[in-house]
Amino acid sequence: MVAAQLGHHDRMDAETTKAAELSLPQAFLLLATNDLDGTPEVPVFALRTTLAGAILAELELLGAIGLQGKRVRATGAAPPTEFQHELELIRGKSRPHTPKRWVSMLEGRAEVQRVYEGMASLGIVERAGEKHLGLFKSTRYPEKEHGPKAALLEKLQAAFSGAPSEPATSDAQTPVAQTPVAQTPVAGVPDAQTPGAGAPETNAPEPNDPDAKASVTNGPDARTTALIALLHAAGLFGKLFPAADRTRAGELAKDYWPTRAVEDELRMIRLAQEEAATL
Repeated sequence: MVAAQLGHHDRMDAETTKAAELSLPQAFLLLATNDLDGTPEVPVFALRTTLAGAILAELELLGAIGLQGKRVRATGAAPPTEFQHELELIRGKSRPHTPKRWVSMLEGRAEVQRVYEGMASLGIVERAGEKHLGLFKSTRYPEKEHGPKAALLEKLQAAFSGAPSEPATSDAQTPVAQTPVAQTPVAGVPDAQTPGAGAPETNAPEPNDPDAKASVTNGPDARTTALIALLHAAGLFGKLFPAADRTRAGELAKDYWPTRAVEDELRMIRLAQEEAATL
C-alpha cells in the first residue's frame, strides 16, 4: 500500500515537473487543444497567431529580446531555448520590426506543428492522422498524458482564486512571486534587461509591468501572467475558466506587449474575413 502511494506521488511529481518545464508556446498549445480528438479549441488562425505571440513572450521571459520604443530588439543575451531560429531572425534584422510585424511573420502551420512535435517527444500528446485516398489529410495531436495539462489548469485556477499555487515558504526561502522571473524585460520600457535586474527594487514598479502587477496583487508570477494574457487574447480564457474575472485577464493582455500584438493581428485578420464575406 505504501509502495503504491509512493509510486502515485512519484508520478504526480513527474507530471508537475513536465508542466513546469513547458515553454509558453507549449503550455498555450496544450491548453488550446481538445484532449480527446486533438483539434484546436479556437479557430486555426487564432491558434497560429497566438502561438507566434507566445514565442515572443517566451523569448522576452528568457531575457533574449525586449521592446525598445515600438520595436523588438535582441538584448545580446543567449539563453538556451528551443526557439533559437526565431531569436536569430530577430537578432539578424538590421531594421527592427514592431511586435505585430513579428507576430505576422512567425505565425504559421509549421510553427504550430513543431511545437506539437516537441510535446509529442515528451509523451504529453501523440500524433494522429486522418487518411484520405491513402494520404494523410490532416494531423492531430490528442492528449496522451493528462498530468501536465491538469497541473497547468490547477496553477491558473489558483492564480485567480487567490490560493497559493505552491506550498508557502519560510522567510529564508524565495517567495514564488519573487523567483528569477523578476529579470523579465519590462514591457514598454527601453533596454529593460539591465545588470541590476535581480537586485532589490528601489523604485516604484512601472504600471504596465506584468511582474509588478503580480507582486502588488499577490497574484501569479510573470510566466503565469503571460500565459493568462495569451489565453485571453486567443479568446480561450473564458472557455477554460468561465467563473474567473475576465476583466482582470483583459487588463493583463492589454498591458503586455506580446499579447497586444496578437490582438492587433487578430483584429486585422477578422476585418479581412468580414470584408471578404461581403464581396
